[in-house]
Formats: sequence, C-alpha cells, structure tokens
Amino acid sequence: MLSLLFTILIRQVATNYYIVDRPQSAERKVHKKPTPLLGGMAIFLAMFLMIFIVRYFGLANFSLVPDKFIWGVFVGASLIILGGFLDDKYNLKPSRQIIWPILAVLAVLISGIRIGYVTNPIGDSSNAIIYLTSTVGIIISFVWLMVMMYTTKFLDGLDGLASGIGAIAGIVIFLLSLSWDVEMSATGVWALVFAGATLGFLILNWYPAKIFLGEGGSLLIGYILGVLSIISGSKIAATLLVVGIPALDVFWVIIQRLIKGQSPFAHADNKHLHYQLLTLGFSHQGAVLFLCFISLIFGAIAIIANGIGKLIGLLAMTIIMIVLIFIITFSSKKVVKNKT
Repeated sequence: MLSLLFTILIRQVATNYYIVDRPQSAERKVHKKPTPLLGGMAIFLAMFLMIFIVRYFGLANFSLVPDKFIWGVFVGASLIILGGFLDDKYNLKPSRQIIWPILAVLAVLISGIRIGYVTNPIGDSSNAIIYLTSTVGIIISFVWLMVMMYTTKFLDGLDGLASGIGAIAGIVIFLLSLSWDVEMSATGVWALVFAGATLGFLILNWYPAKIFLGEGGSLLIGYILGVLSIISGSKIAATLLVVGIPALDVFWVIIQRLIKGQSPFAHADNKHLHYQLLTLGFSHQGAVLFLCFISLIFGAIAIIANGIGKLIGLLAMTIIMIVLIFIITFSSKKVVKNKT
C-alpha cells in the first residue's frame, strides 16, 4: 500500500514537470502516449522507509546484516536513483549513464558486502564450499552486480515485465531464507519488503502502464536483487535461475551487436526477446505473462532443488533460450518473407 501511494505521488510529480517517456523518441517504443517516468523512486522510498522502520524498532534479526551494510546499500541505491532522475530528465549519453551504477557498486563494496564463497554443486564434504580471496570476491561481486543491473535495465521494455520478474525473484529469495537463515532474518524481511514494494508499483505499471520505472528504477531492481543474493548467503544460482532467461537474452543481444561491430551498450533496439515475442504474435500482456511464468517455474526449482538440481536447471534454461532463439530467428525470416 505504501508503495502504491508513493507511486501515485511520483506519477503526479513526473507529470507536472513533464518527465515522461515519449513514444516517438524511438522506433522500439510500444506505448501510445507520453508516460511518466521516475517510478523507481516509489520503490526506493517505500522499501527503505520500511527497512529503516524495521531496523529502528528491532522487528527483524539483523545479526547477519550490520548497519554498515544497510547504509552501503542505501547510498548505492540513492546514487542509482539520482542518476536515473538525471537521465529521465536530460537523456544522458550512455557514457554518463554508466557512471551511476558503477558508483553504486563501489558503495556496496566499500561497506564490506562481497561474495565470500561459492557452493560446489558436485563437491563432497571436503570441498562443498569454495572460499574466495578478498580480491577475487570483490571482482566477482562487481561483475555480478553490474550484470544484474543491466539485465533488468534491458528487460524493462514491456509494461510490468521488469517489476513482475523483480517481485518473483524477491519472493524466491525470501522463501529460501526460511530454510537456512535465522528466524525473522533481516535478509528475508528485506526480500519480502522489496517484493511488496515492487508489487505495489506493479499495480500502476501493468499494461497499459500509467507510469514507467525509468532509468533509475530499472537499474534499482537488478541492484537490490544482486545485493540480496549476496547477503542472503550467496544465493547467486537461485537468483540466476529466476532472471536467467532475461540474462541470457542480454548476453545474446550483446554478442549480436559485437559481431556487427556495434557498441554493446551504446544504444537500445528491439532485438530483445520480449520484443521478438510481440513480432511472433504474442499480445503485450501475453509476452509478459509468458516470461514471468518461466521465471516462476525456475524460481520454484531454485527453492526445492539442491546444488545439482540448480545446475541442471541452469543447463535446462540455457537449452530453452537456444531453442527460443532458433524459433524466433526462423519465424522472423518467415514473417519477412510473407510480407515481401
């Protein structure tokens, strides 16, 4: 409810100052009329207000989440929202857009959050957990957080898609925390609060959207999921299962751009999976529901499967993505041929 109220307020502010996404600004746009941006601010405000209330009144167990972690994540998120506001308002160049997520990751790393170990899915009791050196952990954490942010940034092409998958991932992380973490753990509560804030925003972001996430919001979802997956006991594989198809889609689009000699981040286009589903005849809502359903299925696998099961799930996801690429490529050529 709090997120919905903030969303209504932010929508009015964005409308009053004409901070909107105009459909004529790019060919790939699928909305029909100018739509307010800055939606990520509503998620940001609702989530951190609740987290600070929970922390102040001791409503969760913060033994594994010290205050420096909370402040590090808050500073990083604030930088993302600030950079997002500037981009939504002034349409920054890609070289300036990327500064803000990099600063956000640095804030997280400085606070001490990093991947300290990975689970060996085929290991025995002697090497079930592989501990990382500080340097390696920092490098992997930096790459992981940047990948997560740009996955949800590129995913934000259809109404409700990024926010819907973000909510699913938050719920999955929460449910996973119930099986290993301390009772009423801060990580579990944080994941649940994030899911609630995202779902509150989704009410007005569902097709036809009354407000968009904006640059800051699309990055914020990946940022929070990336951080939560680290502080919830390195639940990297579980989070990757939920966002795996979009992540593989981003990887495939980047490969295509590099083959063509284009910069992988310098422009946006309609080559992403969610746009291609529209080309194949999916409705706007149908494409979003299809991708959310896939995330939900793999999220369930993340909850019930062991290490080997998660590895098999990731392999299955890769195969599904390859099959989808072939189907879309073949069908797109067929559509073009029929038009000519």
